[in-house]
Amino acid sequence: MALLRRVSERLRRPQSVPWRSAGLVTESLTADEAVRSTGWVFDNRTGDDVSLASFVASGDDEVRRYLKTFGFARGTTAELSMIEIGSGIGRMTAAFSRTFGTVYAADVDAAFLERCRETVFHHGEPTRLRTLHVADGRTLELPSASVDFAFSYITLQHCNGADAHSLVREAIRVTKPGGLIALNFRTWTRADAALVPLGGLVRLLWRMPKVAKYMARVRPLTRLGWQANRLSPDDVLAELGTDLVGTTLKEVTLLHSPRRRLRVGLAGVRRLAVRRINRSHWWLVARLA
Repeated sequence: MALLRRVSERLRRPQSVPWRSAGLVTESLTADEAVRSTGWVFDNRTGDDVSLASFVASGDDEVRRYLKTFGFARGTTAELSMIEIGSGIGRMTAAFSRTFGTVYAADVDAAFLERCRETVFHHGEPTRLRTLHVADGRTLELPSASVDFAFSYITLQHCNGADAHSLVREAIRVTKPGGLIALNFRTWTRADAALVPLGGLVRLLWRMPKVAKYMARVRPLTRLGWQANRLSPDDVLAELGTDLVGTTLKEVTLLHSPRRRLRVGLAGVRRLAVRRINRSHWWLVARLA
């Protein structure tokens, strides 16, 4: 039965192959060893000069920057709870655990969550951490209205479109009234005219177990294949239901790179250019009514 489940998962979600492969590797490694051997999956770096401490430090910098961007003043989050959708092995989770009262780290791979706990033990506040295995890739096993902040960074682009939309709805569901969601997406660029077909070919090859075993650990191929979708603001808002803007979702803001114009057809949505956002990325930031 376990074999059948793995085969079914490979066929339905071939883009998850490198994450599963890295997860199998990390099962027998410490978090420090995992960063050196599979760090490119999480932070584009590997080698003996990479350590868990440097890995976490890069996450610390981004957490500080993004929390400021999202309007969290320093010292105002200690009593708040949050969920990080796509925690990996804890690069940003450690900083979140030092900043928020309760942190739910959610990921599709149970081995990643084991390493995430180790990362937070060494570099965060482990008593504040809870882990959440997203076994089906689309559902958060949390009660409705249970967190103050739902966050996802460079994760939804690795899901197939249906799973990404489901996780957006789940993020809204688990966030309390008055709480904030901040979700990161990848949208279309000119290079995608070549990258998207090539990525589709890589994912097709990943359906073959013997081929996938080796391809999944080749960084250039993985970077082509694991970006499983491109979602524009109109795609996301239409799937949610445009009637949510101004009713369930207040203060809806789209953050994007100053190097590109981000288009949205819906009225009542604010656009804000923010430095250091990748030109192919954008953020949906909104407060729950």
